[in-house]
Amino acid sequence: MKPTLILVGADKGGVGKTTISRSLLDYFARKNVLTRAFDTENPRGSLRRFYPGITEVIDLSNVAHQMKVLDTMETANVPVTVVDLKAGNLSYALDVFERIGVLEAARNGQFNLGLFHVVGPSIASLDEIGEIARYMSGVQYVLTRNFINETNFFEWDEATHKKYFAQISKAHEINIPKLNEMAYEQVDLAGVTFKDFVDNKAADGTPGKFSFVLRGYVKKWCNEIDEEYARVALVQELLSGRTANPRS
Repeated sequence: MKPTLILVGADKGGVGKTTISRSLLDYFARKNVLTRAFDTENPRGSLRRFYPGITEVIDLSNVAHQMKVLDTMETANVPVTVVDLKAGNLSYALDVFERIGVLEAARNGQFNLGLFHVVGPSIASLDEIGEIARYMSGVQYVLTRNFINETNFFEWDEATHKKYFAQISKAHEINIPKLNEMAYEQVDLAGVTFKDFVDNKAADGTPGKFSFVLRGYVKKWCNEIDEEYARVALVQELLSGRTANPRS
């Protein structure tokens, strides 16, 4: 099986990209797919706080750190690598990967590459699609609309699709539902994965003391995300490098 590299990012801040990275890692765990992660929010690393055992904080502008990610995909014995790009780093990362041949290698089938582009309810997020489209040839592209608040998203009309998606051949759209604020806050305070919160497991592995009600909200939210990922055949397509039913 070829290794799979998943990038999660946005040029606009405040769209909840680390939440998407966390949901992906949880999803793969539920599917018994081994993963490792790199957090580019150097030096703090929000993702590492929740997944310390599989996450390393890196500076993507550092060549040695680029090597940690890319030179080890074949030898890590872990099929999926998730890179959580810090806010404003998406275009930079794609430009670097284009210049050093990462995107070309993915296009040539050396490994599978997917991008989860997290967008918010604004035209600024929408414009990002056009700006990064030139990098997307041969890349699994998942436009991820994250409903982090009550704001309604703009509706995709036919003209919008033609303008922003015409150059992206492998495109999907998924919706990440809004998680109850109190439930999200308690998971954050506990410093555990969404899965462990649902399973009532504390960060040190001991039984947790989490609210039954809030665990229910998180479980329902995770189930809804699973349905979205299943709808676009996330595991099958990313791990195989194929595409079916784009824009489903």
